[in-house]
Amino acid sequence: MNVLRGVKWRYPLIALLAVAAVAVSTLRPQLVTAVTSAVKNPSATDLIKQDPPPTLFTDAETAAIGQAADAQRTKADALFARWQKDHGTTRDDKAFTAWAAQQVPAPPSAKERTAELRQDQALAKTRTAAGTKAATWLELHGKKDIWKLYLHDQRELVPAARGKTEKAALRTALKLAKTISDQLAAKDKQPAPFVLDPTLRPDKHITPGAKGPYSYPSRHATRSAAAVTFLSALSPHRAGDYRWMQDEVLYSRLYMAGHVTSDLTAGTLLGDLIGDYELAVSGH
Repeated sequence: MNVLRGVKWRYPLIALLAVAAVAVSTLRPQLVTAVTSAVKNPSATDLIKQDPPPTLFTDAETAAIGQAADAQRTKADALFARWQKDHGTTRDDKAFTAWAAQQVPAPPSAKERTAELRQDQALAKTRTAAGTKAATWLELHGKKDIWKLYLHDQRELVPAARGKTEKAALRTALKLAKTISDQLAAKDKQPAPFVLDPTLRPDKHITPGAKGPYSYPSRHATRSAAAVTFLSALSPHRAGDYRWMQDEVLYSRLYMAGHVTSDLTAGTLLGDLIGDYELAVSGH
């Protein structure tokens, strides 16, 4: 299996890059020519064209965290049904933000978090240069760029007015995901794994005694889930592609000790709620 998922990855993204690039000798993402952009505010297309994806993780590696994330989908749908019953499809970001934050489970106990930290420590011992390269790329582009590029690909096939509204809705969902996850992280104050054990990421140069950065819930997980929920409703036949990429992003955060599993599942639940909310209030 091509670890970039063959057709599933290359058709939506690499075909788009091929059009955008000045010259592309092949459609394999590892070989896409990096082009330096002089644009002040480069688009997601520009950013990924300049920094094409390396070989990513295998399905076997991402399977466990993917299953944990999938379990949040059903929970989120049931919870959001209650919200919608009371609020309908009227946008009320302030009320939704407060409600959504309340749906996120309390952080794990110190004992539970220590057990999760051991999982990250064990995984860190298996790191390879290729794995670190993949995780670094996913950390950089997994918050927004990947999801914006997926939507850009879809927008090529719909009327311009519809594409514009979908772009605005995805941007709103990603912004809401950042806002709520940051608020919860500041409130719960759960140190990231590499803060608890600085040997996991010596490149972070953690000051002795530091408490942050905080990692519960994961911003990457929240944004990814919001985007996947939203994009999957627009193109149900592509839902598997989006979930595959979500699994890649989530696994990368464990691989480089940015998060423990509970950070990711909490963020996924929150992101799924945000995706449901944006779909409802934006009429999609």
